[in-house]
Amino acid sequence: MLPSLLLYSGLVLALVGALTLLRPFRFLHRVGLSSRRRGAAATAAGAVIAIAAALLPAPLRRVDPAESQLDRAMPEFQFHELHQLRVQATPEQVWAAIHEVTAQEIRLFRTLTWIRNPTRSLGKRGDSILAPPAHQPILGVALRSGFFVLAEERPREVVIASWILWPKDLDVKAAAAAARPSAEEFAAFAKPGYARAAMNFRIDDEGGGWCRLTTETRVMATGAAARRRFGAYWRTIYPGSALIRVMWLRAIRERAQRSLSDAA
Repeated sequence: MLPSLLLYSGLVLALVGALTLLRPFRFLHRVGLSSRRRGAAATAAGAVIAIAAALLPAPLRRVDPAESQLDRAMPEFQFHELHQLRVQATPEQVWAAIHEVTAQEIRLFRTLTWIRNPTRSLGKRGDSILAPPAHQPILGVALRSGFFVLAEERPREVVIASWILWPKDLDVKAAAAAARPSAEEFAAFAKPGYARAAMNFRIDDEGGGWCRLTTETRVMATGAAARRRFGAYWRTIYPGSALIRVMWLRAIRERAQRSLSDAA
């Protein structure tokens, strides 16, 4: 979170400095940008902050002992995000909602994924997690567009995974078609130049008709070059990615609670 905050703070500072270079607006005088010289300094400082934030090292984290399927599939990682909420429904109803919720139900999903990769909407409208059909289950779309189920424990946890970075000289289509490793193989993969990601939905029954629904995403990049390359990308997309996951959980909650109401 902090590297992303620094990155966007630097970008904002650079943008404000650039505006001062074009024209020293009066409202910028209040923040000390009263001349083009100061605008140039702000632009340079903002650029340095943004680049430094993008290239900050990512510490290796390890989960031990393993307490979930995600822990077993991705015990080591450098990048991650975690979101959770409570749902008034049974584990079975939440489990069904996880598998049935659509992109249309996830507020801002299509807008944020378009911002992330607008070219997806210009070409063929095939299955893609970045340009999903509005009324198809989003988890099913993900599994048809590069993700695969790594572990499943019904009705408690499902883990999906994907290769999201690979060497530039690799035949991506051929590699993707062949890359369906076991959880153990995925956890042990260490060949440099790759980044592998795993994401789960986990349901914990709290009793009294309530569940805690959690989603966590972990990414492990192998090799210094892959860590730098993915780190810059991750820190750029993190705010939108976090918002998508929050909205995704809320959509699951709404669908599960509708099921509860319909069953009453």
